[in-house]
Amino acid sequence: MGVVRQLRQVSADNDGIDLAFRADVRAGLTQAQKAIPARWFYDATGSALFEDITALPEYYPTRSETDLLQRHAAAIAAAIGPGRAVVELGSGSSTKTPLLLEAIAPAAYVPVDISGDFLRGSAMALAARFPGLPIYPVEADFMQAVDLPREIAALPKLGFFPGSTIGNMVARTAVDLLRNWRGSLGDGSLLLIGVDRIKDVETLIAAYDDPAGVTAAFNLNLLERINRELDGTIPVENFSHRAVWNDIYARIEMHLVAACAMDFQVDGRAYHMAKGETIHSENSHKYGPRDANLLLRAGGWTPLATWDDADPAFALILAEATAFRSAP
Repeated sequence: MGVVRQLRQVSADNDGIDLAFRADVRAGLTQAQKAIPARWFYDATGSALFEDITALPEYYPTRSETDLLQRHAAAIAAAIGPGRAVVELGSGSSTKTPLLLEAIAPAAYVPVDISGDFLRGSAMALAARFPGLPIYPVEADFMQAVDLPREIAALPKLGFFPGSTIGNMVARTAVDLLRNWRGSLGDGSLLLIGVDRIKDVETLIAAYDDPAGVTAAFNLNLLERINRELDGTIPVENFSHRAVWNDIYARIEMHLVAACAMDFQVDGRAYHMAKGETIHSENSHKYGPRDANLLLRAGGWTPLATWDDADPAFALILAEATAFRSAP
């Protein structure tokens, strides 16, 4: 069996609640447009629900990206080369990861994810599948600075950021993240990133508002998590899921819509919502080819190759760390 090192964890406050989660919920519920970052979907229940979403016929991103990894494995491996430490951002259950690991013969694997339970389970499953591969799971919010294990410090690195997770971020946040990971992965590093393409609105809406209601349950679980972990009294039954296409920003937006006026408490603080008011819970930006390349360059990465012949349209882009240059 592969070697799984001790799980490294994020810091929490004295009662076990993640400091960043508490801060984001407090700040988000006081805004004129209430909003909570999408990364907080992924507790154990949310992570399991997302895995269910990826298997839905309407949810094309996982199917399209998996198809690209399978059909272009040889070309991707040739462009990356063997012997790199693969650092996966937001690994979840790592369903696509074996396709990459089988293709490129890595020296180590570092999954970084905010859900420790899923991270631990996926690391053990990969260890059984890849005997001898050192695995160093890190439980952390990859949106923040993350110290990589010292065991991979001397290895060339490949960042793996699948699932078009970069689309959850507004442009400035996406650029900040790409720059942070350019610094963490270091000179000579590569990045393989999944990016969803702009397509017809009907296909997009169906992917984020499935008739079986799995995405709705995933969205509503965010409120359940707040109630569980922050002593909330949110009446979850008074909220519904909504997915809309925002053409100006080229993104799907997910909202939690209040069916009636209500008052509730979270973490000892009182909040009010009017009927029809929403909590903006997720963005999923879609990118044309030039948009995606510009985003990468702004984040310190130079695009090298693109595989984007999936149906529905999706892209895998390989980029290299742009050399830092001194000011003239």
